[in-house]
Amino acid sequence: MKQDLLTLWDLEPQEILSLLEVAAQLKQNPDHSEPLKGKTLGLIFEKASTRTKVSFTVAAYQLGAQVITLEQQNSQLGRGESYADTAKVLSRYVDAIMIRTFGQASAEEMARHASIPVINGLSDMFHPCQLLADLLTVQENKGDLSQLKISWVGDGNNMTHSWMVAAAKLGFELCIATPASQEPDGDLMKQLSTVTDKIVLTQDPFAAVKGADVVNTDTWVSMGEEDDKEALEIYQPYQLNSELLKSAKDNAIVLHCLPAHRGHEITDEVMDGPQSKVWDQAENRLHAQKAVLLRLLGRK
Repeated sequence: MKQDLLTLWDLEPQEILSLLEVAAQLKQNPDHSEPLKGKTLGLIFEKASTRTKVSFTVAAYQLGAQVITLEQQNSQLGRGESYADTAKVLSRYVDAIMIRTFGQASAEEMARHASIPVINGLSDMFHPCQLLADLLTVQENKGDLSQLKISWVGDGNNMTHSWMVAAAKLGFELCIATPASQEPDGDLMKQLSTVTDKIVLTQDPFAAVKGADVVNTDTWVSMGEEDDKEALEIYQPYQLNSELLKSAKDNAIVLHCLPAHRGHEITDEVMDGPQSKVWDQAENRLHAQKAVLLRLLGRK
């Protein structure tokens, strides 16, 4: 029976930890045996991409698989072909599909109609592949995830949602600070409240970061809206700067999933500072996605 990765809800806690273990092993000892030789991964991009495109492509190649990349503008999706029809056709050609899309429903529709694994490379609601890389980075630096306080400051976006699901699955404390108008999805919060009491929402970034082991942020605005002065004003108190970071533990690490708008959600001083693990975090996309591909296409 095929398995998809659309959100971290699709994985049991032990499965998440197992993926992190495999990713860590592959990082230390790359597998040169080409375990996925003869497999083909189809990549579909409806949104611009740097890390997702490069990391999935390199991960597949290093495991011996081939990659075919479809951009929306040069595929029939751009002319209105349905996700269902696209999924049925690609299932006859490739062994797995990664889709980077807008609505979560698009990825879910593709998964329903595909007979092969479908991976959510990003949607407006969730970003599970990035979250696996983030968890790997935290684990490398802090050890047992369940014992940590992780904070999030900024927008209640797809990354916030993914951290929330991870907290529910793995049991760590998550404190989220957003402007009142930019809180995470209410339905998701209700769903998670039945599973964990360790997710806290606040509008006070200093309260969220106080005593944190990990401090997270992300871009405040979507691509093309970087000059939205009203949005930038709302978020300004949530900038991850040296003053805010003082509220965290002295040995706290800083994460940003990139791309960063330096001087907006994070300062150069913090992003390039000694507590930043941003570049390790970016590298870990490669290793985490190798683990995902092996699980879905190769050995368990």
